[in-house]
Amino acid sequence: MGTTLASQLIPDILTYIASHQLAVGTRLPERALAERLRVSRSPVRSALQQMADQSLLARHPEGGFAVAAAALDATPQAREEVSASERLYLTIARDRIEGELPLKVTENELIRRYQVTRGQLADILRRIVQEGWAERLPGYGWSFVEGLTSPDAYAQSYRFRLLLEPAGIREADFTLDAEALRRCRDEQALLAAGRVFEASPAEIFDANTRLHETIARCSGNAFILDALRRLNRLRRLIEYQKSVDRQQAQRRCQEHLQLIDLLLEGRREEAATFMTRHLGNALQEKQATAAR
Repeated sequence: MGTTLASQLIPDILTYIASHQLAVGTRLPERALAERLRVSRSPVRSALQQMADQSLLARHPEGGFAVAAAALDATPQAREEVSASERLYLTIARDRIEGELPLKVTENELIRRYQVTRGQLADILRRIVQEGWAERLPGYGWSFVEGLTSPDAYAQSYRFRLLLEPAGIREADFTLDAEALRRCRDEQALLAAGRVFEASPAEIFDANTRLHETIARCSGNAFILDALRRLNRLRRLIEYQKSVDRQQAQRRCQEHLQLIDLLLEGRREEAATFMTRHLGNALQEKQATAAR
């Protein structure tokens, strides 16, 4: 497989096909893939074309690409590749949380520490930069952002969200993006149906933050969306540090489904009240887990 961004996306797209249990002939949504993979639509389009050239996808009668039988056969190998990348990603996250990695580090130091190739490291660093917890310095250096490291700061982040997110739903300029919410609903329904017991902490975190940021974007208030995105970047690493209570995670996904349905039905005030209860429940659960 080549080293272009498009070719690097192919294992992720195959994993998307497997995790969503897509059947042969299912049309692949280019825009949804771009949002999920946190890239522009151009490399996704190139990746889909490459997959078609490899007979992993077929042309859909209504335009775009659809899943071909070969994609289902190729998925296990792709999942294995992604799993190895995920382990390295989480190892770097854990080392940063525990202070094993300094705030500033060079690529060569990371390559020696983790015994990986420069190409493998580039994939991981690309993902970390997209998620906002590191940035490139001039030359070969990288700088990590400082995350939430104390229980008090973590609790404060949830109390801030309790002020911010329900208010976003009540904004006068709130405009429902039904298509984006339905995509989030499909993702949450899959997790609630059992995928949450197999998904990585990163996958669960990404799905949940994608929903909350989608709702914040609907607020029409750019400051609310920006504040939530910044906070989620700080939350990411401490969320990985915590053990995932899969039962609690499933309940939160079920609550997400209720929240989405309230919004899609136009019951905005009920949705804002539900958001307050949902975030309050999540804070109590996480604090109880941390106290054990």
